[in-house]
Amino acid sequence: MSGEKDLQTLLKSMKPEHNSGDYVFCKIEKLDPINLDDIVMFFKENEAVTIILKKETADSLKLDYAIVMSWITFSVHSSLEAVGLTAAFSKALSDSNISCNVVAAFYHDHIFVNKKDVKKAIAILNSFSN
Repeated sequence: MSGEKDLQTLLKSMKPEHNSGDYVFCKIEKLDPINLDDIVMFFKENEAVTIILKKETADSLKLDYAIVMSWITFSVHSSLEAVGLTAAFSKALSDSNISCNVVAAFYHDHIFVNKKDVKKAIAILNSFSN
């Protein structure tokens, strides 16, 4: 299944779900020393490997991070070819001075927002389905 492409359908049915826990973005040189089961997501960049993991895991590994985030998943299966979804929700969040870091995976879109903004962000995102 390739996922939903229609923007209006995506916006009305995205159903944001707050994943419990506190999450952080860290950079490491190599994945070798970290158990992959402890990593939520990772991406290899030219400068380093960016990993997203639970704050308590980063603390136990003594990894540096700058901000504690909350993780929101859109439950709708969005197509990787969908046009406008990221623009629509990021504009709505930015209009309320909420930054978001977006990760599009095969089935779902995921966003990370500052922990202090999660309730407001969920309310804004839920307003699309009204």
